Formats: sequence, C-alpha cells, structure tokens
Amino acid sequence: MTSIRHNAVLDAARDCVLAYGVRRTTLTDVARRAGVSRMTIYRRWPDVRGLVADLMTREWVGVMAELDVGDPVAAVVEGVRTLRAHPLLRKIVEADPELLLPYLLHRTGATHEAVLSVLEPAVGDRARARAVLLVAQSFLLSGPTVLGEDELDAQLTDLLEAYLDR
Repeated sequence: MTSIRHNAVLDAARDCVLAYGVRRTTLTDVARRAGVSRMTIYRRWPDVRGLVADLMTREWVGVMAELDVGDPVAAVVEGVRTLRAHPLLRKIVEADPELLLPYLLHRTGATHEAVLSVLEPAVGDRARARAVLLVAQSFLLSGPTVLGEDELDAQLTDLLEAYLDR
C-alpha cells in the first residue's frame, strides 16, 4: 500500500472513530470513506483494533515529533497537555477506554517505544526515560480525575523538575 493510500485509510479511520467510536467502526466504513476496496484494507489490517492501533501510533508520535525536547520538562508537560486535548484520545477515553488497557497493563506499544527513543537522550538514560513516561502517562490518563488542567501542568512540572534535578 502506498504511503498516500495508507494515510488516507488512517485518516478515514480517524474520521470514523471520531464519529462512531471504535466499537461501532467497521473496516467497510473505513474503506468506503477512504475510497478503497475492503480487500485493500484487509490485506494490511485484519481487524479494526489493529487499524486503530496504527492510527493511535501515528497520532501520538505526530504529537511527540512537534515537541522541542531541548527542555525535556517543558516538552513532556506540553506533550501531555496536547494529548489530553487530542480529539482521538478524548473519544477513545470517553467511548472505548478498554482499548487502552493492554498498553497500560500488559505491553509496551509502538508509541511507548517512540516516546522512549525521544526521551532517553533528553533525560540521560533509559531508566529515567521510562520513569518519565510512566509519570506522564498517569498525568495524561488518571490526572484529570484528581486535579484541574492548570494544576496538572504545574504539578507535573514540579515533579519532573525535582526528578530530573533541575
């Protein structure tokens, strides 16, 4: 599949998930919206969950690529803030939060690896990068249940500055 067609399918998947949620999105819906055959999609993705996993990776890594990691604290706080407002993440958390559970409880995903590869040189080593990722993930997904948005950003900044000895 060409990269143009690949991105068109991911764009269509994003549109379907935003409109219907993951559970109500079908590969047929995505194919129709992308203007490709179902077989084109089935050759690359056997099910909607696999397609959405690739979509999430593209979206989250895209957010990370926009960050200036010269200041890792500011980059992490901005990344968490941006992801917290990201329409796709908001829709998944609202309508299909169980989709995130494997990445929180059982396995490291492609997005985790991409984030770690950016964080590791910025914070000095792999162990610190993993700790920062875990903290950022908790502030992204669980933080809003405890604190308001401005407080979240301030607390995350304080915590990261203390941890990274700034």
